[in-house]
Amino acid sequence: MIGRLQCVVLDCPDPKGLARFYRDVLGGEVDRPDPRWSLDDDWATLHLDDGRVLAFQRAAAHRPDPEHPQRSHLDVGVADPARARDEVVALGASVLDAGGPDRGWIVCADPAGHPFCLVRE
Repeated sequence: MIGRLQCVVLDCPDPKGLARFYRDVLGGEVDRPDPRWSLDDDWATLHLDDGRVLAFQRAAAHRPDPEHPQRSHLDVGVADPARARDEVVALGASVLDAGGPDRGWIVCADPAGHPFCLVRE
């Protein structure tokens, strides 16, 4: 082993706003003091209850690229994908692919345009 994963970082125009979006989706604590990172207007973190960390870095020119829509994405396990879809849309997400009634996932995009899937647990 060479190292350990510290966090997953998403580029976005509004780090604090996107951290709060994912807090409302996944739980956890935004910008918990952590000696690994300095927190400022260009960097925010979300410490999840299981110890994993998502980080959000300001990239003012970040724009979703329709030519390459999914370079990476998050899978979020949910009991009811349709209900979760309505809840994340209310938080500012958009639906990219609603799937069908027999499919176990729905593809959404967070407010900065990053795709994520709501996957039936």
